[in-house]
Amino acid sequence: MKTEAWTQAVRHQLDLGRLLPLGGPDDGTWITEQAAVRALGLAAAEIPGVRLETLRIGPAPLEPVSEPTVRPPASALPPGPLRIEAAFTASPGQPLDETAEQLRNALLNTAAERLGLAAVTADLRVTDLYEGPETGVKSRAAARAMRAAPEAAATRSSRPAPGTRSTRGPVGELADVATGLPGVARLTAVLGSRPVKVEDHDDPPGRHIQIQLAVAPGHHPLEVARAVRDAVGDAATTDSTGPVTTAVLITETVA
Repeated sequence: MKTEAWTQAVRHQLDLGRLLPLGGPDDGTWITEQAAVRALGLAAAEIPGVRLETLRIGPAPLEPVSEPTVRPPASALPPGPLRIEAAFTASPGQPLDETAEQLRNALLNTAAERLGLAAVTADLRVTDLYEGPETGVKSRAAARAMRAAPEAAATRSSRPAPGTRSTRGPVGELADVATGLPGVARLTAVLGSRPVKVEDHDDPPGRHIQIQLAVAPGHHPLEVARAVRDAVGDAATTDSTGPVTTAVLITETVA
């Protein structure tokens, strides 16, 4: 049973993909690759003639990274430039270079403006050309995009954390603070069993909080995370013996 549970935990972590930095070193915010890919895939689905096959996001080679000012989630990438890698099939209805440029612009603009990712390059690979009507291309591309960050639909990664608001004690109070803020759709628990994790430490004295959440439609993930970080940090300071740091992990952007 222990081996099976461990295997499932590893598989689930692979489903989430990388934990990508949002903003800069002082923002203390990360987003799962799965959630980011879903948002980028929906943008790609709006481009006529594009069928997105795979989409990955990772660190840009040979680019400098920064040390985050708060403790990151386990295995999270450090803040720094990112690279988008996509493979797609295209319709010969328009020049291939124009299609590729449209896709590149859509991916980079969505990453920066919709999410807050520091994506500096998008490497594209055309896998095939297809003949046939455009009907259904957008829906198929969106479906593929949601599966592209390894192997699971985004809804699985961001299951609601049942009973969060009824939890008593300091952790429940911090959860209530977060869920009451605009733009927070719900708290989630993709890393571990709790959406809010509080750790007190003595040397030096202080407190570290990690919170996982889904962002509601129409809200910018990085701005929501900053508001959560500030509000939760302020609430936790009242009974802490030292400085409070807060890390936010966004597991889903609700369309």
